[in-house]
Amino acid sequence: MSGSKKVVLLSTSASELKGHKTGLWIEELATPFYLFSAAGFEVTIASIAGGEPPVDAGSKSGDFYTEDCKKFDNDETAQKLFKDSVKFDTIAGSITDYDCIYLAGGHGTCVDFVENKVLDKALSDMYAAGKVVAADCHGPVGLCGAKKSNGEPLVKGLTVSGFTDDEEKAVGLTGIVPFLLETKLKELGGKYVKKDNWAVCVSCDSSGTGTLITGQNPGSSKACAAAVVTALK
Repeated sequence: MSGSKKVVLLSTSASELKGHKTGLWIEELATPFYLFSAAGFEVTIASIAGGEPPVDAGSKSGDFYTEDCKKFDNDETAQKLFKDSVKFDTIAGSITDYDCIYLAGGHGTCVDFVENKVLDKALSDMYAAGKVVAADCHGPVGLCGAKKSNGEPLVKGLTVSGFTDDEEKAVGLTGIVPFLLETKLKELGGKYVKKDNWAVCVSCDSSGTGTLITGQNPGSSKACAAAVVTALK
């Protein structure tokens, strides 16, 4: 039954990228949180350092600050889980007890999801165990160090999406990210898919041992999370 499914929603804990104030893009955690909760899933909010994740101020401005975001910020239960987020390395060793790990985005991921051996191993373990590995926008940054059981990059030969090089250029951060995500995923052998800047684009690939679900940008968060719900039901 779907009600027994357990999902880890993972956030960055980095508030700065080479002097640029950043953090979690709140829509990319709030939206899946409510979709997963509505589906009856047991949701654990985790972050790299534990405690309250930093939120990119840009994600609380204008149209980016969606109804789900506003609801999340005023939801006492959600805020308690958020402010007391579980330190990821305390659950990483038993990650396959969960049915899905979902990597929320924000440019903070470009700091603490990169070359993170604990995260790399957890994602590799989840995929090898036939579980769902999901990531949206800059969340797929975390996929780049993960491996299949044969040692190949996790994304090799799999359909995958993530923040496009054009979108990175549009937000003016090409010069400070550790790598351009679209370019990197292609270099690793991923079958990268995208749509126009800011268009909804989600990829779901269950052709391998596990299931890989990825979204292109913040606006893809609802469709990305919905694909996870479908995969787990």
